[in-house]
Amino acid sequence: MKKQAKIYFASDVHLGAPALSNNRERETLFANWLDEIKEDATQLYLVGDIFDFWFEYKKVVPRGFTRILGRIADMADSGIEIHFFIGNHDLWAFDYFEKELGIAVHRNGITKEINGHKFFIGHGDGLDATDKGYIFMRKIFTNRFLHWMFSRLHPNFALSIAHKWSKSSRLAKINIDDKFDVNNEGMYKFAEDFLKTEPVDFFVFGHRHVMLDTKVGKNSRFILLGDWIKNFSYAVFEGDNFELKRYKIQS
Repeated sequence: MKKQAKIYFASDVHLGAPALSNNRERETLFANWLDEIKEDATQLYLVGDIFDFWFEYKKVVPRGFTRILGRIADMADSGIEIHFFIGNHDLWAFDYFEKELGIAVHRNGITKEINGHKFFIGHGDGLDATDKGYIFMRKIFTNRFLHWMFSRLHPNFALSIAHKWSKSSRLAKINIDDKFDVNNEGMYKFAEDFLKTEPVDFFVFGHRHVMLDTKVGKNSRFILLGDWIKNFSYAVFEGDNFELKRYKIQS
């Protein structure tokens, strides 16, 4: 019998990141966390960049992640409602998660009522209207013709290209002690503008690798979920209470 129902959120696990040396340890920790929350979870929101890179050929999926994919499938089979959000590192996910794991996949942010509260949930990338460079790059990476062209490459070659790109990304340079001014964040400005047209109780985002729970507007909260690289963080919503937590602090 399940304990009292809870809704969980996590983002930015970056499984298999070439820039990181502790991928197996992080994957094991995340798998252990999934095992634990299965006891009382009714919903799970995986809010982007769960994988550092993901590309689905029609007959091939990337090697690895067996522990995580198996646990997600098992949770879905047990009746837990699971939502997977496409992040900027796992943009090229198509129908594998829906067909094979039985979970919902979202390519953009969504509004959803949970326990009588209205949520806006999304990875958060692309919401800064002033970041023209990133918006242009995202259009390139989501272009269907480029998807088709990339799929023509042999997986060994294609994934080696992707891993080299990832290894040179800012992921290797993340510092959780860097100064962070939420008022200058595109996601925060997006939330402020969104509230002008539609009420929301909680804005929940990933992407920035920062743990944050702060006020936006008069009565709303702006949440950044952190990551599973240095924070090992997640959020849990129970009743009316939303709380950010750390699963395990690593030295």
